[in-house]
Amino acid sequence: MSSDQQKNASSGVIIRFWGVRGSIPTPGPSTVRYGGNTTCVEFRINGEIIVIDAGSGIRSLGGALLKESAGKPIQLTLLNTHTHWDHIQGFPFFAPAFIKGNQIRVIGRNSQPDGLKGVFEKQMDGTRCFPVPFAVLGAEIDFQHIENEADHHFQIGSVKVEACPTSHPGGCLAYAFETDHGRVVFLSDHETGGADEPRILEFIKDARLLIADAQYDSSEITSRRGWGHGSVDEVVDLAIKAKAQELYLFHHDPTHDDERLDDLLAHARAIASDAGAEMVIKSAVEGMDIHL
Repeated sequence: MSSDQQKNASSGVIIRFWGVRGSIPTPGPSTVRYGGNTTCVEFRINGEIIVIDAGSGIRSLGGALLKESAGKPIQLTLLNTHTHWDHIQGFPFFAPAFIKGNQIRVIGRNSQPDGLKGVFEKQMDGTRCFPVPFAVLGAEIDFQHIENEADHHFQIGSVKVEACPTSHPGGCLAYAFETDHGRVVFLSDHETGGADEPRILEFIKDARLLIADAQYDSSEITSRRGWGHGSVDEVVDLAIKAKAQELYLFHHDPTHDDERLDDLLAHARAIASDAGAEMVIKSAVEGMDIHL
């Protein structure tokens, strides 16, 4: 991180996408521009390091954090939306978790019946799923559950955070940050168009920046109702209704190559233009930085 980035990190907001794909990693020449790693987004807000989800993209984040820290202890908060595999599968490869002196606070839903810690431990059982057991991790790792509505508002340092349940099989949480530059919302995984929409609309209302699950197109969503993901058309409509200033299409389907994502982005922008909305729309790209 440059000196200018360090200055901005303590006074503003920096967002970096380390994994933008949904369901399963998709490496290869057809996904090289948008990226093939699963969900992981880094936020630097008021000097805090906040990471949402530990998909396969968190491996590269770990290497970058070690280089930046230059041997000094790392403190960060990992917000978990839910424990489906594409949102936790990278944690066993997150190098800072292996180093004594580092502190990792993991916050998320109480995934039944094992709890959040139990799920993370089971994917590192030392035999069936991963050769190295969770117990060998050297970092101090604390788990905190968001179990009821009273837990939906909390702070990470000076950063005010709000959690909101989404429409997704097994449950999931969206997160919003109140910053000096406006409300920043992460909305994935969420199936648009359901009964929960008024509540979600209120949650993302007037967002300065919205990162939203737009995995499917309008034809795909018809056969995938109940799978817990959004469609481009419905997500753009939702963002327009919420008067979001900037929308990033996210959680790209593993079958959508770079050219298909180009087409979906153009389609999303055409929807907004036809509606007379001035909202900026982009697709999340692995390695992309956003500065607010």
